[in-house]
Amino acid sequence: MDIEIGGETFHKEPNLLEQIAYRDTWGRGADSFIAMIYERLILMCDLLHPEGSIFVQVDWRMSGFVRLVLDEVFGKGGENEKAGFRNEIIWHYQTGGRQENSFSRKHDSIFWFSRSKNWLFDADAVGVLRGAEKRNNMKRGTDEDGRGFWSIKSAGKIYKYYDDEKITPPDVWSDISHMQQHDPQRVGYPTQKPEALLERIIKASSNEGDLVADFFCGSGTTAAVAEKLGRKWITSDLGKFGIHTTRKRLIQVQRDLKTAGKPFRAFEVLNLGRYERQAYLNVGGRLTGKKKEQALARKEQEFRELILKAYRAEPLPDTAFFHGKNGGRLVVVGPINLPVGRLFVEEVIMECRKRGATRVDVLAFEFEMGLFPAVLEESKQKGIDIAPKTIPPEVFDKRAVEKGQVRFADIAYVEATPRYDKKNKLALSIELTDFSVHYSQGLVDSITAELKAGKSEVVCDAGQLAKFTKDKDGIVKREVLTKKWTDWVDYWAVDFNYESRKEIIKMAKTMGVDGELPGVVDAASGEFLEFEERWTGAYIFENEWQSFRTRRDRDLEMTTVTHTYAKPGRYTVAIKVIDIFGNDTMTLVPVNVG
Repeated sequence: MDIEIGGETFHKEPNLLEQIAYRDTWGRGADSFIAMIYERLILMCDLLHPEGSIFVQVDWRMSGFVRLVLDEVFGKGGENEKAGFRNEIIWHYQTGGRQENSFSRKHDSIFWFSRSKNWLFDADAVGVLRGAEKRNNMKRGTDEDGRGFWSIKSAGKIYKYYDDEKITPPDVWSDISHMQQHDPQRVGYPTQKPEALLERIIKASSNEGDLVADFFCGSGTTAAVAEKLGRKWITSDLGKFGIHTTRKRLIQVQRDLKTAGKPFRAFEVLNLGRYERQAYLNVGGRLTGKKKEQALARKEQEFRELILKAYRAEPLPDTAFFHGKNGGRLVVVGPINLPVGRLFVEEVIMECRKRGATRVDVLAFEFEMGLFPAVLEESKQKGIDIAPKTIPPEVFDKRAVEKGQVRFADIAYVEATPRYDKKNKLALSIELTDFSVHYSQGLVDSITAELKAGKSEVVCDAGQLAKFTKDKDGIVKREVLTKKWTDWVDYWAVDFNYESRKEIIKMAKTMGVDGELPGVVDAASGEFLEFEERWTGAYIFENEWQSFRTRRDRDLEMTTVTHTYAKPGRYTVAIKVIDIFGNDTMTLVPVNVG
């Protein structure tokens, strides 16, 4: 990923966990990729509307394999308009560069499959003008109204094709250009697709108000186009950089729509977990049933022991809720494959009150976005001091653990100050006054040791982003890139009345937190389950004001516009900061107005 600080751009490799994830899905070869995509395509097929379509594009290395997987999951289509394969679209484009020893690769394949034989296709929405280009064996003519056409005589009949008539595009798309280097659409993502490509797909296969999903969203082109076309959308991605890029892009789309006087919708970013840690917990595919459960339990226990050792905590018995203790504080390790959320923290509080404990460290790879500081304030009111600590990627390196080189970081720190309007007692603005991070990505000693002469590497070390360069004599120089705290901030937003929008979800009345989704048929009775609305205990963050850097504008506003409340009272202002790596940190500031 490329990160921009000041007027310079630096390349930063993904952290270890992300590398594990991508290596697991691709680096082990075609088999690992097919196994990954097969499971996900089955889920996509289940989620797809009966009249819905799926469009899949992968590069030339995997397209043949993916086509076979799609045939198996969706069906081969073909005769009698069966479900499954509809078409293979060839996106033909012109780019620079030509190969000397082979034909130049200038196209991508896009596979189109449908869920049923009754798929939606809006030919009028994607029709293109026929045009006046030369057509073999046809005659040129003009009718009495001055309309140009081509005509041909067949079986005694004359057929006319007018230049201004719309026709359905063929399955070779050569009228949509590749992303150029200085294209204004570019957002700095390596695999970004042009909006015109997704616009044609979305228009053809959906109606206004329909839901469009992209589970490998990358730069967010699908979501951006769907929003502009009045569709609902859901997107997801493994990488934080992709999510962060998409978020900023969609905010800009909102701004453009608002300026044009067009409707737009608010959106929320949710962190659903990091499945790549299963690579560490892999117990082998041949084990089944109880043996697999036992092997997985042993692996998880080993994993917790490794984390406790790295944290220098004394382990507690396996039967205990808390996993260890360190310096008079209890220690609990959060879920391995999920971020620590509100329910987990509430369970920690409950267990602390049972045994009269007042101090506990919660270790986790990730914490649910927006979880802190609200939960911390609630725990303090109950007399419990909870310290969230981020587990660094180096915990997977046993050598680093043995040498005591693994550092657990506090969550990032945000400081924001309300600025009250002297003339209007109901008005205020928020100034971002400080931001700091503490995490590290990579061990400096090992990185610099492996660094080749004449090369450089960007490393995040104890809250500083530094560039290490090795000269021809083997001397390593360190240049700190983040010279000011503002260098870390890529985007920040404010919700002036955070507690006004509760997060409400639908749950089965007979189910707990893991209840089934609405519309699910109960396996025992065959009837649809009854659902009710429940408050999760969290609130929905709304971007009422935001400032972020773009590739063309690196400036960042540090004070919001003045916000005026409708009535006097005490309000909770939420300030969310996203750093240059796409990590979220939020703080709450109480304000009194009126």
